[in-house]
This record gives sequence, C-alpha cells and structure tokens, in this order.
Amino acid sequence: MTSGKQARRKRQVQAPPPVRSTGGPRKASPKVLGAAVGAIALVAAAIALVVAMTGGSSSPVTTTTKLPDAGVVTQLFKGIPQSGNVLGSPKAPVTMIEYIDLQCSACRVFETEIMPSVIPKYVRTGKVKVEARPVVAIGPDSERGRRAMEAAGLQNRAFDFAQLLYFNQGAENGNWLNDAIVQAAASSIPGLDVAALLKAQDSAAILAELKRVDAQATADKVGGTPTIYVGKTGGAMHEVTPGLVPTVAQLSAALDSALR
Repeated sequence: MTSGKQARRKRQVQAPPPVRSTGGPRKASPKVLGAAVGAIALVAAAIALVVAMTGGSSSPVTTTTKLPDAGVVTQLFKGIPQSGNVLGSPKAPVTMIEYIDLQCSACRVFETEIMPSVIPKYVRTGKVKVEARPVVAIGPDSERGRRAMEAAGLQNRAFDFAQLLYFNQGAENGNWLNDAIVQAAASSIPGLDVAALLKAQDSAAILAELKRVDAQATADKVGGTPTIYVGKTGGAMHEVTPGLVPTVAQLSAALDSALR
C-alpha cells in the first residue's frame, strides 16, 4: 500500500464540471504506467473477444469471460451494503464523498491503492459510508463511463463497476472506455443485468441524476479528481489533502478525526 509514499497530485480540471483536462499530456507514476501497460493488453484481449462474439453490435454480451481482477472486486465489496451511489451502512456516523472520473489515472491510484486498505477498516465495519459522484474531468469517454456507472447503481453495483474499470484502466482519452468494455465489465459482475444497464445508461433518470452531481460539484468548487470530502454524516464536510491524492495514512487520519 502507499501509506509511506508521497501523495500524488490529482488531475486538475476547469470549473464548472463536467469539464475536460487542461494542458498537454500528463505523466503518471512509473507504477501506474507499468500496471496500465499490462492491463491494456489484457483488456484488449477481452474486448476483442466481446466484439467477436457480438459482431461489433451493441447487443448485450452473453459470454461468461470476465475482465481481469473481477474476482478481486467481488471480494472487496462482498457483503457491504450498496444503494445507488452509496457504499456502506446508511447508519454510518461518518460520510466520505469522492468526486471521480473513471478515466483519471490519479483516481485509479486512489481507488486501487488507497481504498482497498480503507474499505475493510472503515466501511465494512459500519463506521463510514462512501458516496461516489462521477464527473467528467478527462474527456468524452468519461461521460460514457459515468452514465454506465450510474446505471449499475440502479442495480446497487456502481462501486463494483467503477472499481473493475479502474483495475482495467487504459490511457486517458485512449478510446479504451468504449461500449465494448462497458459491456464486458457489466458481464463480469455477478448478479448484474447487462441488458438493463445498457438500456438505463442513456435514460432521462440517469441524465437528471448526473445533472444533479454536476451542480453539486460546482457548488463544492471541485477543481480536480479525485476530490475527497470527509465529515460526520449530516454535518459539515471537509476536503482531504486539497490538490493531492491522499495516502492511506492521511485519509485514515481524516476519518478517525471525524469519528471522534
């Protein structure tokens, strides 16, 4: 885990969300780049199988082939309550809000290196609930990703869906977050109705919910992803490590403080 590592800078975005990233290409950490290379190769193979079996159409996937790390994701969230975009007990005394983009490499670091240490200690035990608010910080494919995530949330699988895409994330604006991988990810999650997700992702209800998320992001003056807020449930929220991706130690300290 990364508790002893220096926090990485989060991806900067323009306000108000949804927005695209600014400036030229960014450099991810060597560890992220190395993991991405392997993940892209595995994802490419999975997507190729999906396309071959569907003939390139948008019809639901019927293959039982799973994306890499699908089992890891299932175990991470197994038994933890999910309701829409909220993970954890509704009675949790502390709430953590995360503004994320499924294409964001800094979000990938946070979700795959930080949260797997935080979830068992704070969320699974009923101390903290997490509210995910997906925004568009990188590019057009981010919009596709967040619509699909919200649609998965209608079946209480939003966190499984997002986490699986983070484990299989490609390059920012690299065209990996396409219809094929959305279907492949949905097909990899036990109990998720793929056809229902594909039908719901462009519905008026999903668009209305994302409009609400964007309004919240504007009100919170979100300037990058991931942006993390922590506070007592129903009370004031405070941003954790503004401008940086918090480490395990930093996020744990913020949660412990809120729990006092």
